[in-house]
Amino acid sequence: MNTEQILQQTDSIIKGSGNKTEKLQAICELLDRSVDVFDWTGFYLVAPDEDRMLELGPYVGEPTDHTKISFGTGICGQAAETLDTFVVQDVSQADNYLACSVDVKSEIVVPIMKDGRFVGELDIDSHTLNAITPELKEMCEEICVKLEDIF
Repeated sequence: MNTEQILQQTDSIIKGSGNKTEKLQAICELLDRSVDVFDWTGFYLVAPDEDRMLELGPYVGEPTDHTKISFGTGICGQAAETLDTFVVQDVSQADNYLACSVDVKSEIVVPIMKDGRFVGELDIDSHTLNAITPELKEMCEEICVKLEDIF
C-alpha cells in the first residue's frame, strides 16, 4: 500500500464511527500492516491529571514499560517539549533515547496539535536502521494534522 492509499484510509477511519481511542487504535493497526519497516506504532497522549506528562495510548507491537514519559525525557518527551518532529535513524547514536527494545534501530515521533495546543504524539519504532524515509516522515506528519479533528 502506498502512502496516498494509507492517507485515504486514515481519512476514512477519522470520519468513520467510533470514539477517539478506537480510531487511534485503527490507525495504529493500519500503519502496522501497511508499512513493513514499522515494528511498533502507538500514541502517547497528554496526561489529563499530571502536568507535563505523556501517557501511553493505543498501540500495536511489543508491550512497553514506558507507560508514562515526562516532557523533555527521551525522544518522545523531547518532541512534547519542542513540538518538533524527531526522526532518529540510528537510536544507538541518540543520547536521550529511552530503550523500549534491543531490536529498535530507528524511530520517528510526530506531535499532534489541537487549536495550537499539544495533545499527543505518534511514536513509531523500527527494527531497521535508517527506516524513516522523507516520504514516510511526510505521511506521518500529514496523519497527525488530520488527527486534530478527533481530539
